[in-house]
Amino acid sequence: MRQYRYDVAHMLMANVVRLARGRVALLGVIALVAAACGNTDTAKPVAKVSLEPSKKDVALGGVLDLTYRFVVAPDARPAGDYRVFVHLNREDGTMIWNDDHELPAQFKTSTWQSGQTIEYTRTRFMPMVSYVGPATFEVGLYHDDDRLPLEGMDPADKESAARSYKVATINLLPRSETSQVAKLSGWHGPEYSPEDPTVDWQWTQKAAVLTIKNPKRDVTFYLEYDARSDVFGSQPQQVTVSVGETPLATFAAGTPTLALQRIPVTAAQLGTGETAEFRIEVDRTFVPARALNAGTDVRELGIRVYHAVVEPR
Repeated sequence: MRQYRYDVAHMLMANVVRLARGRVALLGVIALVAAACGNTDTAKPVAKVSLEPSKKDVALGGVLDLTYRFVVAPDARPAGDYRVFVHLNREDGTMIWNDDHELPAQFKTSTWQSGQTIEYTRTRFMPMVSYVGPATFEVGLYHDDDRLPLEGMDPADKESAARSYKVATINLLPRSETSQVAKLSGWHGPEYSPEDPTVDWQWTQKAAVLTIKNPKRDVTFYLEYDARSDVFGSQPQQVTVSVGETPLATFAAGTPTLALQRIPVTAAQLGTGETAEFRIEVDRTFVPARALNAGTDVRELGIRVYHAVVEPR
């Protein structure tokens, strides 16, 4: 059901994005037609772009580190700040997923210098889509109806006229049993972003419990979350993550933006049972109706969890 919801939401969101980027989409269509007619982009590339995934085989629901790299061409000085578009496509070119994003603040294109290397890594969680098999990343830079010319993995790519560049391939695999997490207690119901229905989360209560099938080997527990730091001011909530009765990590939830914790867990800490339980506990909770004057919401809230994933190391 979650997979079906993601596919439908992604399709709807893709339509919204197409409408919102009308002029950009039109430019892309025109460029693709030009490419099909044998035309190539003759503009001088402002940078060479590459993308290095942390692994080539990625299970649905799994974790993937994406390292982006732009090597600025000699004498290239882009005017203005451009966003990065990143499309993961099936073999037939249909988009599966995107990682469109702003460049990190220190790497805005308006600050690029000749010969400079721009490199940064984003940790992403592969959504539960209805496709497995080979998939290709395409990357470009855009601002309003303008795309910058780049040099990609294959400069002779026929789609280079569209200024969308193939930079990496991965193989999508069915979801692994070891990464499947079941939420047991201490969780409020799922909620979805009104801007993007493919983004969802669940608030914890004071303590939230989840379970996995014990892989009986060392793993990493990934927790992507945010918190209402404005409620607690200079004394942010303290979060403790435990497995069984063993505390693994304690950290301050002092950020209103997405944060990621990577917590190593040994096979010994997981124990010898067929399942293992993780516990996420906050030292303080809040009630929106009282703390934020937020209508009638009287739920006891801890932190907001977007992803909780376990992967073997």
